[in-house]
Amino acid sequence: MNSRLNIEPTALAADNQNKAVQDNVGDLERELIWLAGLLDSRFKLYFKPEGVAPLPEGASVFDLDAPDLSESSSLYAGVITQNLLNYEERAALILALTPLLRPQMLDIFFTKNSTFDRRFTEFGGVIQGGDFIPTVETLVFILAEGDLALRLRVMQLFDSAHTLVRENICNISPVNSTDNILKAPLRLADDYISLFLQASKGEPQFSQHFPAKKIKTDLSWDDLVLHPNTARQIQEINTWVEYGKTLTDDWAMGSKIRPGYRALFYGPPGTGKTMTACLLGKTTGHEVYKIDLSMVVSKYIGETEKNLSKVFDMAESKGWILFFDEADALFGKRTETQNSHDRYANQEVAFLLQRIESFDGVVILSSNLKDNIDDAFARRFESMIFFPIPKKEERLKIWQKSFSAKAELDESINLVNVAKDFDLAGGAIINVVRYASMLAISRGQTRILMDDIQQGISREYRKEGKR
Repeated sequence: MNSRLNIEPTALAADNQNKAVQDNVGDLERELIWLAGLLDSRFKLYFKPEGVAPLPEGASVFDLDAPDLSESSSLYAGVITQNLLNYEERAALILALTPLLRPQMLDIFFTKNSTFDRRFTEFGGVIQGGDFIPTVETLVFILAEGDLALRLRVMQLFDSAHTLVRENICNISPVNSTDNILKAPLRLADDYISLFLQASKGEPQFSQHFPAKKIKTDLSWDDLVLHPNTARQIQEINTWVEYGKTLTDDWAMGSKIRPGYRALFYGPPGTGKTMTACLLGKTTGHEVYKIDLSMVVSKYIGETEKNLSKVFDMAESKGWILFFDEADALFGKRTETQNSHDRYANQEVAFLLQRIESFDGVVILSSNLKDNIDDAFARRFESMIFFPIPKKEERLKIWQKSFSAKAELDESINLVNVAKDFDLAGGAIINVVRYASMLAISRGQTRILMDDIQQGISREYRKEGKR
């Protein structure tokens, strides 16, 4: 798991963040001056206005050198140098930022074609809130205009294999699903906007178009009580994260084994599956993103694949661990296809399987029951890890670890007997502790009574359909 963007602005001290912003401002100002020159050259070459000195014969917008940022230490320059962005890619970068930095520079694109009394088609762009938002077509016009070969070259910048898209620097998506790529607004991904404008590491926003949310924990492995066999298997994932690249690269096993690592966590609710995923990320230095399967399926054909592609592409470039909770919702055993909805659901599963198999990182799927997962898919896991209901000794540890240091347990409470008598998962025990603690607080006390715990246990049992 690796990331091309080896910049961690969140690690910057507050007093350094202002300096980082100012460093960005200096380089962005130079880039805007360069873009202004590109616009001036393109409009002179295209319109050849009267009374304005023409550019020399054979002049090109490429005659304007891009600013030399090779010695700059700004975050903006770091993205350019680390990703080896070329002339056209840098033009796309600053053009995408212009509506945020200096929107008036783009007012020139409101120029009308007097013959047809409308905007020039070749300018591209969309109007939002009275502002001109450049599209891929706008960039093509600036750099290529009527040069067909160059036009195609610029368009290729937004193929999935090219840097701007592969590294999720640009977020290119047409407004309408039926539009071609040229009509897509030229926008940067949210995290890069935060990086350039605020010198902070922004996070992608959870939405229908990005159905993934970062999950994390303030707890440590010492706070999680796992069955010894479960803990041993979890260590195998840790080992892969630490040494997987050595195996695939140094040992030249990359051509013999699949990329990445796939694990299934299965067991009753509340046994620590999500917490384990969070702790794996925390201890290995990788952010964990949970995929919301309820938002994955789209009523628009092709949208599901596109939305999931965004998640997988960004996860691969940034080294995220992906966590699919309640995975049997998509990967469960299926009956015969009955209608077009079933066929499309099968297509979505097939696409997701392909992305999971080719993902060069860790994917964790969670299910309450192993038998719910289709056998054909189960064979694709590197490990299948069972999270059982904790035994009484493990339950005792959970009870002992769960109370606040401010809480006083009444002398009538015997946690050994509570752990022995009540068969609860760790998540249910935490719920009981929270409920009992709130009862004590509502009385204006720090002392927790056995009756508080019994009430909490009764609530959990009712939720589980028990006595």
